Amino acid sequence: MFPQIDPGVSRRSFLLKSSGLCSGLLLTSASKSTEAAEKLTGASLPAEQTHSDVGSLFPIIESEAIKSDFPLSFLNPRFKSVKRWKKAARGKLLELLHYAPAACDPRTELVEKVDTGGYIREKIYFNTTPAIRVPAYLLIPKNGKKRSPAIVALHDHGGFYLWGKEKLVETDDEPAVLKNWRKTYYGDKSVASVLARQGYVVLVIDMFYWGERRMLLDDDPADWRERPNTISNERINAFNQRSGQSEQLLGRTIFAAGFTWAGVMFWDDIRSVDYLVKRPEVDPDRIGCVGLSVGGLRSCHLAALDDRIKAAVVVGWMCSFPAQLQKHIRNTIGHTMLVPGLYKDMDYPDVASLTMPSALFVINGKKDGLFEPNGVQQAFGKLADCYKKAGIPERVKTRLYDAPHEFNAEMQDEAWEWLKRWV
Repeated sequence: MFPQIDPGVSRRSFLLKSSGLCSGLLLTSASKSTEAAEKLTGASLPAEQTHSDVGSLFPIIESEAIKSDFPLSFLNPRFKSVKRWKKAARGKLLELLHYAPAACDPRTELVEKVDTGGYIREKIYFNTTPAIRVPAYLLIPKNGKKRSPAIVALHDHGGFYLWGKEKLVETDDEPAVLKNWRKTYYGDKSVASVLARQGYVVLVIDMFYWGERRMLLDDDPADWRERPNTISNERINAFNQRSGQSEQLLGRTIFAAGFTWAGVMFWDDIRSVDYLVKRPEVDPDRIGCVGLSVGGLRSCHLAALDDRIKAAVVVGWMCSFPAQLQKHIRNTIGHTMLVPGLYKDMDYPDVASLTMPSALFVINGKKDGLFEPNGVQQAFGKLADCYKKAGIPERVKTRLYDAPHEFNAEMQDEAWEWLKRWV
């Protein structure tokens, strides 16, 4: 029963009294509901704090997650042969992508050719499926060699969608925001251009949802469509914010259509290798890959899924994922890289070890808040154990720098030495 309204009582006093009464009713109701629930389940609601981003639901998630002894880990005693293990583990990964496009005619189109001095920069388009046409830069060194080693350079996520491949490649009259991006995350270097000057043919594509493949809506304004060099930081930030907010919608739409965003991303990268090996400038037996952040995730999976990759550098994307579940999912697992069900069979370092027998160099930063520190160390240890079991311990290297989420100049120097050794 609600109290009678006294005309002499102010509206504020009435609301305060009513709220107090309702609070009491709610508390009583909640107490009775809790008691009823305890009688039905035989258990009380968790009283301890979970310190998790998903709060009271984390214990349920944790109880369902595999902690160790992943069935398709190479460290499982039932696996003796790398080749047989890779067939089973890689097969499961490909199955869970729910996406397996057949090879197609790339229908390559050259739209720009620039002599930069040390290398030729081609802007090209090619198909990875009959429906998907990918924009890319191909950098060809002017070193006189008939066939050169090649690198697939894979750009990051970074919540920065307006440009993709340009994050790694020097271009003419580029906006200041790209230069600032490289200064912050890449030691002030265009890594694809650096590699081309070292004698590698380098391919950089726009990842799906980035750069020329960004999401544009019917009524988007001209500056978002044309990306003029004069576009303001405010407008760039607004586009990036809109794109970040729309990732979930696009991801759900893709899942509803029956495939995965990760599948598109990984297969575009595999088809990039298909394109590279057909170029007359490329030695098809000497191909590597490198990437930071989601570029690191892409580098990991490209090497895991394609034996033509002889060496991979994975920067800022390695951790044992059971350690991530409590409070490190928010900024590490989005629809872009989600492979539903994968971690029932393999931990992330198990996926990375599919690179075997090719060489793998993994770099993380101690100050990188995206990854749980103990999980990073666990992943490093597991990679070492997998390569040791395979009898090739010298082909894996892990390094923890006293640095944040970046691919700085010192990291690059070590990475280039690794590629030089194995590609």
